[in-house]
Amino acid sequence: MSSKFNPLLNSQTLIQVEGLGKQYQIYDSPRERMKALLLGSGPQRHHWALKDVSFSLAKGQCLGLIGDNGAGKSTLLKLLTGTLQPSTGRIERTGRLTAILELGAGFHPDFTGRQNLYFGGSLIGLSAEEMKRLEPEIIEFSELEASIDRPVKTYSSGMIVRLAFALVTAVEPAILIIDEALAVGDQHFQKKCIERIDQFREAGCTIIFCSHSLYHVRHLCDVSLWLSGGQVQAFGPTEHVLASYETHVRQQDAKGDSAAAANGGAVAPRADRSRDQAGLVSVEVDGLNADTPPLMAGPDLVVRVKARVPGGSRPSFGVMLEQNHGVGITSLATHAEGVEAVPLGDEQWGITLRFPDLPLHSGEYKVSAYLFDTQGLVTLDEWLNALVFKWVAPNLTPGLVRLPHHWE
Repeated sequence: MSSKFNPLLNSQTLIQVEGLGKQYQIYDSPRERMKALLLGSGPQRHHWALKDVSFSLAKGQCLGLIGDNGAGKSTLLKLLTGTLQPSTGRIERTGRLTAILELGAGFHPDFTGRQNLYFGGSLIGLSAEEMKRLEPEIIEFSELEASIDRPVKTYSSGMIVRLAFALVTAVEPAILIIDEALAVGDQHFQKKCIERIDQFREAGCTIIFCSHSLYHVRHLCDVSLWLSGGQVQAFGPTEHVLASYETHVRQQDAKGDSAAAANGGAVAPRADRSRDQAGLVSVEVDGLNADTPPLMAGPDLVVRVKARVPGGSRPSFGVMLEQNHGVGITSLATHAEGVEAVPLGDEQWGITLRFPDLPLHSGEYKVSAYLFDTQGLVTLDEWLNALVFKWVAPNLTPGLVRLPHHWE
């Protein structure tokens, strides 16, 4: 699912980062800070929010920035955009850079949306003449025609991110930096944003995409950077980096004794959803008994997933099979394989996924389910670790999976 980097565009390095670090001085009290300023003494403690980070990006590459909360991702983005200055190292950039880091950054709450377009446009280097030409297109993309002359302080967070994204992407930059702000927008607008980012990427724009949505990182990014504790844990092709990060996440989940294992396979949705929201309804595996975790009768693994999608738009489904507290085995999606979900009535859709003659060796496994829009651009819902089950293979040999083979 990961995009392929175009080597024809790899002729120019637009971002070069070497030994980048950001250190903060920590004082025990304002009094101690004042004393240090007056006497010229140093702080009692230091904290490195970022330390010894190095990477480079060429024209047309898209970098996925991942890591747990507090890993240093936001610090790195602020250093790249120049809103923070590094304590060590250097950054070299070539070409126009635009970024969405914080909702409403650069917007004045008492100005109208239209006034903020000109105000914010001037901050990113757009002249009044350019803004006048771009204004209709920006307003149309943001879908805020009815609210554009209201003060921004009356906008919801979703409306603000619509306006901010439409503004900063009105003119294609050489470098585009996007933080997790897109997660605030509704699903329809998220899809528009992902499509525009895709267009920029195909046109050769260099993109840094910071997100907790590993699905979108896989879809958009050819390389990824994993930060932990302010330091680089992995940098390279997206699939390799995400494999390492997902192993880390599984280990963290195992330490927490995941709820999916404790409930023995009961389906547990993320949160209740209203009737006007798309969401998964059920995830089932055929032939499970009443044990905890339940034992699958076999020999076929049959997964049935249902979802409710108001509005009649056909969704796409994804299913991931993993070893419980272990490694991922496979993940499949209907949009990637040209399969269409089946309408069930009452705005519900369903799919059935069958693994004939399950080739796994004996063990405990878990199923996760995902609901996407038709093209697979936006994740509408996800049930992680929806089901845990046991499987006893007919042939009790060690290993994980029985691969197709022949003896010679």
